[in-house]
Amino acid sequence: MSVFLTVLLFILGLVLVVKGGDYFVDAASWIAEVSGIPKLIIGATVVSIATTLPEMLVSVMAAYEKKVDMSIGNAVGSVTANIGLIMAISLIFMPGIIKRKDYLLKSVLMLLAASIIVLCGVFDKVTVLFSIILLIIFAVFFVENFIVAKKAVISSKSEEKEEDLTAKKTIIINIIKFVFGAAGIVIGARLLVNEGSEIARLLRVDERIISVTMVAVGTSLPELITTITAISKKQSELSVGNIIGANIMDLTLIMPLSSIVAGKELPITQMSKFVDLPACLLVGVIALVPALIRKKFTRLQGACLLAVYIAYLGITCFVTL
Repeated sequence: MSVFLTVLLFILGLVLVVKGGDYFVDAASWIAEVSGIPKLIIGATVVSIATTLPEMLVSVMAAYEKKVDMSIGNAVGSVTANIGLIMAISLIFMPGIIKRKDYLLKSVLMLLAASIIVLCGVFDKVTVLFSIILLIIFAVFFVENFIVAKKAVISSKSEEKEEDLTAKKTIIINIIKFVFGAAGIVIGARLLVNEGSEIARLLRVDERIISVTMVAVGTSLPELITTITAISKKQSELSVGNIIGANIMDLTLIMPLSSIVAGKELPITQMSKFVDLPACLLVGVIALVPALIRKKFTRLQGACLLAVYIAYLGITCFVTL
């Protein structure tokens, strides 16, 4: 296959992931809006599930094809990109006051999951025990959001909606968006795995570098699109909720699922152990700990996150351990 065709297919994969994620998010958000669920919960659950599908599919497919470096690199690299790049942009343009109780459990779960992943690096592999712990963290996250969403739905039943969100035409449009969006994500993710590996081979670049940069950022584009849209509509809770929820799913679902699909414990390379995993935890701490203490997100946090992410990319691309 020619270099031109490989790059073209890779770009096509990115486009399909972006547009597929965009349509899927629109449809999923509509479903959530009809139910009256709060924006933070919408972002952390429905929208996060939609925007996390690319990372999940890319990593699981890579694990199935025994491309372990890409599987782990994409999962962890996506979290680092979500916080260090996408959340950084959100905080720089849209800092804001938060209610600590709304963010506390989700933040603790995300940082705990990131710490478990770093601990996996100490043992040089994602073991069965760690996979079980990560799945338990996801279960707690899911149950907590389900309880909050259920309470919100009950309290909103008495409210009348000005706009008819259940009109036949609206339902048909959103079903079409849902189906085509999901298809775009699946096909695009497949292209990213295949062509990303081929580009790495052609350029003689380590597959891990491709996975934590091009593929990780590419599969995080739905989150970026959601964030940019949220900024334009001044919906900070939707943006931050999406990023936190997506990161929890990336860390607690992708690794265990990849291990199950691969049929073995996932080995962790020295570069991932000393660079990727600590960077993932570091950006999480910078993003969430000060916010929980001061009850607000600041532009300074956004600038620090962006600086750390740029430094991480520099180390990833130019340093070999």
